[in-house]
Formats: sequence, structure tokens, C-alpha cells
Amino acid sequence: MTSSKSKIKVGVLRGGPSGEYEVSLKTGSNVLKNLSPEKYLPKDIFIDRAGVWHMDGIARSPEKILAQVDVIFNALHGDFGEDGKVQQLLDTFNVPYTGSGALASAIVMNKHLSKKIFKKNGLKIAKHEVIRRDDKSDSRLFGVFSHLKKPLVVKPNTGGSSLGVSIVDNWDNFIKGVDKAFELADSVIIEEFIAGREATCGVVDSAKTRGEVYALSPIEIIKPQENEFFDYDAKYSGKSQEICPGNFTPEETTSLQDFSVRAHKALGLKHYSRSDFIIAPNGIYILETNTLPGLTSESLIPKSLKVGGIDFHEFLDHVLTLAMREK
Repeated sequence: MTSSKSKIKVGVLRGGPSGEYEVSLKTGSNVLKNLSPEKYLPKDIFIDRAGVWHMDGIARSPEKILAQVDVIFNALHGDFGEDGKVQQLLDTFNVPYTGSGALASAIVMNKHLSKKIFKKNGLKIAKHEVIRRDDKSDSRLFGVFSHLKKPLVVKPNTGGSSLGVSIVDNWDNFIKGVDKAFELADSVIIEEFIAGREATCGVVDSAKTRGEVYALSPIEIIKPQENEFFDYDAKYSGKSQEICPGNFTPEETTSLQDFSVRAHKALGLKHYSRSDFIIAPNGIYILETNTLPGLTSESLIPKSLKVGGIDFHEFLDHVLTLAMREK
């Protein structure tokens, strides 16, 4: 039996000040209970909504907490956890962590910057515009509304889990959607709605060859009829159908896997990510890439891992090994 002194101390970061707090708690809980007890000594690091760090039920400074772990499993989602801020903090204290680095995380959190990189690397994106808070004039709003083909998807330029997203086809709903999105971000992205089948595909870095990325089985997402799109409720209520492997043609499967790997590499991501797509009659459009996709029991990455014959605890061990290797 391995002694606790020789085990790797893994701090699992969860909670946080973002709108994805609840999902992060679930991701962190799933990680904690699936870490191999023979190899790892888990440490539950809870960050409350106010951004205060806790360990062993006691509020402590990040510096004191991080001094007690060998590696961090980043189970945060959204603001602070996924936008480069916590990555910068962990880099400052020289603590290895799972997921992508600070710069790549910050870039991907900005949907507009991500789309520029997607387009540069040959990936198909929806036509879109960005409105900043200081540019939110009636003339600017009307110009964007008039310029783009309806219906439109209105969403915060940063954030995840489809929070603050609206699909609109008239002026009044457009303004409501823009105001709703501005409640969560300082800039809003408006894009033409692409009709088609929804798909997502996860990728994982190889343990053997640096730069090699392995694509998991793509998942087909069929939203509940009552949901307008694959929103927060559809994602986490368990009401959507998530078919893995999806009912795709061999060509579609290959393309989804290739595009996911291409996005992961182009964005400079590490360890694992998941990209979302629409399969339309005129091609496959990439919507966005998630640097820290959910790892709850209802989440998509665990479903793909299972289909690939990979146990969740093996995936966690693999990702932690990658993180530790880079120290």
C-alpha cells in the first residue's frame, strides 16, 4: 500500500466567481471521486462566489494553499478559471496545472479572437459582428441588425455554457438579446444563425509524442423540442439526446475530428479541449472551442471517453501526468 507521504498531492480547483459556478462544483466533485487513491492524495480547493479560496473548510490565501499541493487539476469554468487569470496565478507560484496556459486561455475565452484564428486556419465560421459596450449606439446596433441575415444569434463575447445567449429574428428581441448579453460581458458577438445538425468533438494530447493530438468520437446533440438551442438547461438537465458515436457519415466523422484537432493546435491549447460544430448543407461550421469542457457525470467528454474504451480515472491520470511533466 502506498503511503500518503509518497502520493501526489492534487489540488482540485472548483467553484469560482463565474456564472458556471454550479457546473464547476459538479466537475470538481467528479474529478475528486475518480482520482486513483493508490497514486493521488486529493485536496478539495473550493473558491466561493466572492473569489475567496478555502481548503479543509478554512479560508486561506492562494499562496498558502498552493504550497501544499504538487499539481492543480483545474475544474473551474468561465471567468477567472478559463480566461487566463487563474493560470497566471498558478504560473506565478510555479505550480503545474491541467489545461491550457494563460495566453491561449485568454484568447479562446474571446469568441471573436477565436473566430479570427479559426478562419485563418481554414475552418468555416458564421458571418458575425462584435459590439463593444462603448460602441453601443443606436446607429451601430441598427447597422449590425440590418447587415446580417436573420435569424441572429446574440451572445456574450466571453463566457461559456451558453449563458446569455439568444436567438432573435426581429428588432425588439434583438435589443433585448443584446442587453441580456451585455449583463455578462463588455462586448457582444452577433452572428448569423446556421441551421443544421449539432455536433461536438473532444481531443486529448498524446502522452507519447509532443504535438500529437488524439480525437475522440464525435457526439451528435439533439436538443429537447422545447429548447430553442443547446442552452444551459439543455446541457445540464439531462433532457437532450447526446448520441455517441453520432449518426454521422464516415466523411463527416473524419472532418469533425480533423477540425477539432486543427482548432486545438491553432489556438495553442494543451491537454484536452472540445469544439462545437454545426453540420449545414453547405459545410461544417465551427462555433467555438472549450478549453476546460465540463467533466460532470452528464458532460460530453466523459461520454466520448467511455465509447473509446477509456476509463475516466485513466483520463484524469493521463492529464495530470502531462501537467506534471511540464513542470
